[in-house]
Amino acid sequence: MGLYAAAAAVLAGVESRQGSLKSLVYSSSFQNVKQLYALVCETQRYSAVLDAVIASAGLLRAEKKLRPHLAKVLVYDLLLGKGFRGAGGRWKALLGRHQARLKAELARLKVQRGVSRNEDLLQERSRPGQAFQVPRFVRVNTLKTCPEDAIDYFKRQGFSYQGRASSLEDLRTLKGQHFLLDPLLPELLVFPAQTDLHEHPLYHAGHLILQDKASCLPAMLLSPPPGSHVIDACAAPGNKTSYIAALLKNQGKIFAFDQDAKRLAAMATLLARAGVSCCELAEKDFLTVSPTDQRYGQVQYILLDPSCSGSGMLSRQLEEHGGGTPSKERLQALAGFQQRALCHALAFPSLQRLVYSTCSLCQEENEDVVQEALQQNSGVFRLAPVLPTWPHRGLNTFPGSEHCLRASPETTLTGGFFIAVFERAEVVSSPAPQDKALAPEPLSKAPKRKKRRKAAAGANMQPST
Repeated sequence: MGLYAAAAAVLAGVESRQGSLKSLVYSSSFQNVKQLYALVCETQRYSAVLDAVIASAGLLRAEKKLRPHLAKVLVYDLLLGKGFRGAGGRWKALLGRHQARLKAELARLKVQRGVSRNEDLLQERSRPGQAFQVPRFVRVNTLKTCPEDAIDYFKRQGFSYQGRASSLEDLRTLKGQHFLLDPLLPELLVFPAQTDLHEHPLYHAGHLILQDKASCLPAMLLSPPPGSHVIDACAAPGNKTSYIAALLKNQGKIFAFDQDAKRLAAMATLLARAGVSCCELAEKDFLTVSPTDQRYGQVQYILLDPSCSGSGMLSRQLEEHGGGTPSKERLQALAGFQQRALCHALAFPSLQRLVYSTCSLCQEENEDVVQEALQQNSGVFRLAPVLPTWPHRGLNTFPGSEHCLRASPETTLTGGFFIAVFERAEVVSSPAPQDKALAPEPLSKAPKRKKRRKAAAGANMQPST
């Protein structure tokens, strides 16, 4: 199946509620998941505009065999996307017959609405809005390089390094070619919103990971020392796994589980590019993994980032028509799975520390799940107090909920996220080393260049079942 047919199938599936956009993209037979996801998201974002242009141009009346979803994808790429660069096949010829009329109708629509830019045609609820205000966070992959070398590279490309940020306001006001070092994570660079680094050579080489700051926090708060055995229970797409490997310095073992073979294959590619060599991938439901299996007898750290509603994702409005809060039935089903997964993870006998995280804003998937797990493991596990100066805490729904962390574009300039850190009760809690990074420091000059690290050895990740 080609790109355009695959995108049309995903759009049709989302409209008929066959699944979420992401799940349908990953289950597609089209191999380039990233390209497919980007095309579908942008087509859906401009859906109302494309419907108006297609109707005014009479495209579906003229081409009776052209299905509506495919027409929408094709017209998006012709008028608003890449314009069939080196692709399109017979569809390029078909749309070519109508190109002048379609362009004329798009121009007419702009005149009618008194706008000059394509983006201004978007309805208020469909505009990027907050997503355009969230900075571009870029994690330096310390398995392959170091922040100092990455900073030097960007400076040679004409970017202006502003030192380490001292407040959120520093991040909020970033513009142009300026970039900063995050005040909390020492390997996280911050660029102005909408800085596009997908084609950057350091990204393609695995030296940079494009990862939102909130998504970096779970691995940072898990903080496994080198040599540890770690479980990443619901691992794909793998950004958090690669960060855990970097924290381990590829020393130790990561057992990464995911049920979806296609997502797991994409994850293996990501980890290989990142130089991860300490991870064992398994196409397996984490709930079927026995806590008493001797293979996991030394596991002291678990990261659990289960499937969730995704209501905190900046692209949420692109994934479901109307956005908004998920249905009560869906929340109940998700929360039930999350609760089972969390209690299952807490049953591993050597476990000392667990991070539970979601990209959901819903209490049912967050504080309620954590509270139930604490009640079922009373006296065995407790919430660890972490990042005491983090501005956005858990909802006040049970004693200790203030130890949970929340994130949002408004309060933390990140995507929406929830995090709770469990620790075994007999463990004496001490602040994680990273907590010290919260103390604001004045902006500084770029750090002195250190000796370049060698790239990590090639990844050794044979999926097992």
